Amino acid sequence: MSIVEFKNVCKGFGTGLDREEVLRNITLSVEEGEFLAILGFSGTGKTTLINQIAGLAQPDSGQVLFKGQPITGPGPERGLVFQSYSLMPWLTVAGNVALAVDAVHKSASRAERAAMVDRFIAMVGLSHAKGRRPAELSGGMRQRVSVARALAMNPQVLLLDEPLSALDALTRANLQDEITRIWQADRKTVVLITNDVDEALLLADRIVPLNPDGTLGTPFKVSVPRPRVRTAMNNDPTFKRLRAEVTKYLMDVGIAAKLEETRHLPQVTPIHDAPKAYAEAAKSRIQNKYLEFSQLSKVYPTPEGPLTVVDRFDLKVKKGEFISLIGHSGCGKSTVLTMAAGLNEISGGAIMLDGRAVEGADPERAVVFQSPSLFPWLSAKENVAIGVDRVYPRASRAERQEVVEYYLERVGLGDAMERMAADMSNGMKQRVGIARAFALSPKLLLLDEPFGMLDSLTRWELQEVLMEVWSRTKVTAVCVTHDVDEAILLADRVVMMTNGPRARIGKIVDVNLPRPRTRKALLEHPDYYTYRAEILQFLEDYEHGASKKDAA
Repeated sequence: MSIVEFKNVCKGFGTGLDREEVLRNITLSVEEGEFLAILGFSGTGKTTLINQIAGLAQPDSGQVLFKGQPITGPGPERGLVFQSYSLMPWLTVAGNVALAVDAVHKSASRAERAAMVDRFIAMVGLSHAKGRRPAELSGGMRQRVSVARALAMNPQVLLLDEPLSALDALTRANLQDEITRIWQADRKTVVLITNDVDEALLLADRIVPLNPDGTLGTPFKVSVPRPRVRTAMNNDPTFKRLRAEVTKYLMDVGIAAKLEETRHLPQVTPIHDAPKAYAEAAKSRIQNKYLEFSQLSKVYPTPEGPLTVVDRFDLKVKKGEFISLIGHSGCGKSTVLTMAAGLNEISGGAIMLDGRAVEGADPERAVVFQSPSLFPWLSAKENVAIGVDRVYPRASRAERQEVVEYYLERVGLGDAMERMAADMSNGMKQRVGIARAFALSPKLLLLDEPFGMLDSLTRWELQEVLMEVWSRTKVTAVCVTHDVDEAILLADRVVMMTNGPRARIGKIVDVNLPRPRTRKALLEHPDYYTYRAEILQFLEDYEHGASKKDAA
């Protein structure tokens, strides 16, 4: 029996020439007790669609029905959890949940309502924090409060609008498990908006893609048996087949064709002794120990005494090698990277690059951060030119402009070079950051979760952009990430770090997969899931702290 129905729903915004159609002829039925995932790119109208069910927006044409009746506004039978937490900062966890309980269960006694608050807080594992205010909670804990508050309304349909997208990978995984447990206990109907294929496959009974043109795509029935355990699913043939099919579908409908190359890199000499741009690359007699981390450590002073964050990090990197550095949040990955960049003082050991010790920041070590840090009042071209003008002082103005335009075109901004950074999306800003880093002709490229703020589908596209540009330069690169698939896709070796404090290298995996790599090709390679299983198992071993091996 259908509990929610869309009948030829259309929704747009604006008027006249500024009119933008967001949803086009949406016809969809959600069965009672079903867990449905709506999957698509950012900007495809997923939130607009779920707002129609919540009653926060009305269709321009067509109907949205709940149990056969048109939805005309919000109601307690439809509980919504937003991407942002929307908690009352002056209220405790219990106070925030009590808002929903008091609104829906007005006839219950004070004691009964208090018992309900305790029950819903316990359901999301926050009984120990019921007296804390939002400012005292982590992001994951705040989102648990939002889930508890929605459940307290005792809704017949639970609506989840990308509730986990702002969380780190481990917190996200734990909350996915909480949502599954709650759904299985009550068998409420759940509609989940997400841009994460693995999340949809882990949680849903059915996946319905929302295409970039606002139409619904081909639905996928998730026939993977429950309970679904991440490490076990990695070896499940049905999961692997579905994952490849859904990924291929989304990439086919959403990612633009490769850019045609119209510019060539000029023969100019940067300031730090590299020969002519990338045509000859940065020559060096040192090949096998081009970048060397030797017994590297980082110690911070604290009121309780010195805290060793990174301990005896030891790694030799070949010239032109791409290293992925992976581990749980707080394990010291970014600390290692910022020390390599010269932005963070080394407490012990040394970092050698091309035979010289790393001391202070230098354009020969280019960094792409999670947030690209552009000057908002400058255009894309002007943001990239700032570094290029410094690094290529002997080149002519025309040659420097050619370097800037070459890399902006390579990252897909050939038609947006004059656009101001303030007017760009997050994905476009990160493209500028990547172009700026490569344009410096660095000896070492350092990437600190460069796609962490982007939705997973934009991330796929920019990963391929990064690989395409890197394949032309073969610059030595180190990328910090928490994304297992990203680590495998990009790297020659995946270096796994143990949990802190005293984090160090726990394991190294050589990724012997052919290049050039694409996500679609990797999903079909027989060795891909073997690498994935090895890294997932390492991360699972460290999920709740150091393993027994470390304690020994």
